[in-house]
Amino acid sequence: MFNDIGPLELVTIVVLAVLVFGPDKLPKVIQDVMRTVRKIREFSESAKHDIRAELGPEFKDFEFEDLNPKTFIRKQLDNDELGLKEIRNGFDIKKEMAEVTEAVHSRDTDSSSSSSSSSSGGRIDMTKKPEEPGKDDRPPFDFDAT
Repeated sequence: MFNDIGPLELVTIVVLAVLVFGPDKLPKVIQDVMRTVRKIREFSESAKHDIRAELGPEFKDFEFEDLNPKTFIRKQLDNDELGLKEIRNGFDIKKEMAEVTEAVHSRDTDSSSSSSSSSSGGRIDMTKKPEEPGKDDRPPFDFDAT
């Protein structure tokens, strides 16, 4: 329940609780909090039981934890009916990226050598900046319109 609370944080919480509630009232507060937590758990279990009863026998193996997207995806990835592990292992991302990078670099060297011999040829030179329109092409800024 408290997997992410370290010992220093726990000590800090205890010291704050003693300072806020005082040593006399602290046991009563802890009992009240524990009673409330137990009631919430009982209510949750009762609601789960009611929902399972209303869903019927076709959902008898339904788990509420499956509604969490992370749990659902993890469960589906562990279930290898679709062959997802083969597909996932078939891709080598580093190799694919290296091939794409090499293709881009070879295209750059090809375009720079071909652009020196012919300027058109149906290719667009991506190294050049596009020509910016002159400042006179834009309409003047109207302060009253804004």
